[in-house]
Amino acid sequence: MAFAAGRICARCSHPFLSPRPSPPPQLRPQRRAFSQSGFRTAFAPPTPASLGKAVPAKQFKRTKKWLRRLAYVSLFGALAYVVDKKYYASSLTRCTRTFALGLTAALDYKINFRENPPFAEDVGEVHARNAAKLFHLLRTNGGLYLKIGQAIAMQTAILPPEFQKMFAKMFDDAPQNDWAQVRQVIMEDFGGRTPEEVFGISFDGDPEAGVMERKARASASVAQVHWARLKDGREVAIKIQKQEIAQQVGWDLWAFKVVTKIYTWWFDIPLYTLVPYITERLLLECDFQNEAQNSKRMAEFVKGEPRLRDRVYIPKVYDDLTTTRVMTAEWIEGVRLWDKDALTRPWKGGWRTGSPGCHGTPLDPPQTPITTLQQRARSYDEELKPDRNYWRGKDGKGGLGLNLKEVMTTMVDLFSAQMFLWGYVHCDPHPGNIFVRRLPNGRSELVLIDHGLYIHMSPKFRHQYSLFWKSLMTFDNKTLKEVVSSWGVNNAEIFASATLMRPYEGGDHTVANRIKGISEAEKKKRQFEMQQAMRKGIKEILGDEEKWPRELIFIGRNMRIVQGNNQYLGSPVNRIKITGNWASRALAEDRDLSFSERWKNFGSHLIFKIVLLATDAYFWYSKFKQALGRGKGMDDDMEQQMRRMAKDYGIEMNHSVFEG
Repeated sequence: MAFAAGRICARCSHPFLSPRPSPPPQLRPQRRAFSQSGFRTAFAPPTPASLGKAVPAKQFKRTKKWLRRLAYVSLFGALAYVVDKKYYASSLTRCTRTFALGLTAALDYKINFRENPPFAEDVGEVHARNAAKLFHLLRTNGGLYLKIGQAIAMQTAILPPEFQKMFAKMFDDAPQNDWAQVRQVIMEDFGGRTPEEVFGISFDGDPEAGVMERKARASASVAQVHWARLKDGREVAIKIQKQEIAQQVGWDLWAFKVVTKIYTWWFDIPLYTLVPYITERLLLECDFQNEAQNSKRMAEFVKGEPRLRDRVYIPKVYDDLTTTRVMTAEWIEGVRLWDKDALTRPWKGGWRTGSPGCHGTPLDPPQTPITTLQQRARSYDEELKPDRNYWRGKDGKGGLGLNLKEVMTTMVDLFSAQMFLWGYVHCDPHPGNIFVRRLPNGRSELVLIDHGLYIHMSPKFRHQYSLFWKSLMTFDNKTLKEVVSSWGVNNAEIFASATLMRPYEGGDHTVANRIKGISEAEKKKRQFEMQQAMRKGIKEILGDEEKWPRELIFIGRNMRIVQGNNQYLGSPVNRIKITGNWASRALAEDRDLSFSERWKNFGSHLIFKIVLLATDAYFWYSKFKQALGRGKGMDDDMEQQMRRMAKDYGIEMNHSVFEG
């Protein structure tokens, strides 16, 4: 029923509601009938059976599981990194880097070493990027890896040119350790005694004690050298192994073995059989007592050889101040071999005097008082060693006034005597290990340092090597092939050429120059063919790797460095002639042969000296071209010929290992 407002109440002022009149039945709206049972049916909840099986709430178990694993791995990795760095000198980290690079490089070559690489322009690009990675690894790891890098840099006969260019500046240099680490090594090796107690030095101004520079004068991959003046006035070079090397060396060599083993198997290049011998030499190089023994033994050899006695000097080693990781030797003042200006400029040091400290010449005229040095020793960076450039004159432009031919002749004589006469070879004769001094009589003297890397040649092998060199010089192909066959070498000619550093021209096989006339379209194909030929050439040189003398690895290194030194100085000597002469002479003087055999070899030696005159003719022809500006000397000319020949075997030879 509807209501409408009507009258107003007089008491409360509210209007009365009066009913409205209802509309007629025909105008009333139609209403649906309301059903209570239908309402209940529409809004009734579903039964449990109709909902199906209950689904549990999502708990993300798999995600949590992998997150836990990631957390455990991260925690374990962080813990391993900290422990490795603190207790193992980052050896595990270094090995991880090595294996990672080895794996990626191996996969790269497996995929892209072909005529048309899918992920490179050509094979050269593959070599270049892997050479850059390897160079970075060796630099980052440092330590013994730099020694391995040097060994790689010297293998010009088996390396692609991209590796040769990248490793041309692989010098043995490294940041030095701080004084706290140096002090710790000394104390560990001398039973807890401090450097002050061991060497009798003081950093507190004690006038009765000696002095020592806490900052190294030179720092290499394995050790660094400090200058000191002992209490008795002796000046010494204290060589101290870096603290981390002892912990790293075993891991580093193990990683080197593993990677080489994998590459030998994967690429079918017989290199692993050489690794044990190389690692043995590198381990001995880290033993300074072994180095001290090498130094003393070489000094005895030189002293007993009249032809070298007054031309070569080996610094004294002080056994009472030498341990496995610390070696103390006589301090040498000299000029580096490659400082041509200092070697050749006029001498201004005075009449009948030599280099400072050389055979009676005083080190300092007058000597710096020890008390002055003591006062300066309190500063860590202070250089205490007196400046000894007085012999350069007032203008500082003086030199040793020496002849480069004389200097280089002494060097070739020394290392030839080591190979053919003594069978005891210094295998690291790079310029940093050779000083030159001026004797009071105006002649030159070579000082050989760093005697860590030596190889010993058995009498049999030394005799074979002498015979091999003499056969090379006389084109005695029968004897040459007999010798190299006993070494397991299949290709005598390329091995002979690699030894001479020039093409061997006495063989029956003439190599055709197949390099000329190659069109641009054929370059990719030919480059890949040369890479395949290189691998074949390595196999032919090594031949039977079980017979191949391991000593040849380091002898070849020695000869390449000597050749590089001669080239840098302008090829002043006929290196081939001098070396061949010593080989022939050694056969005539070999005490292990019978008297009749020695006499036979002596007669052959006299004839051989006549044969050597032919090499002199070529030497002077090269010198004449050099004077006209059309060459750089005999060694350089021979190297160019060797490179041209080597290309036919797929080998790019580059001896610029000390460039820069």
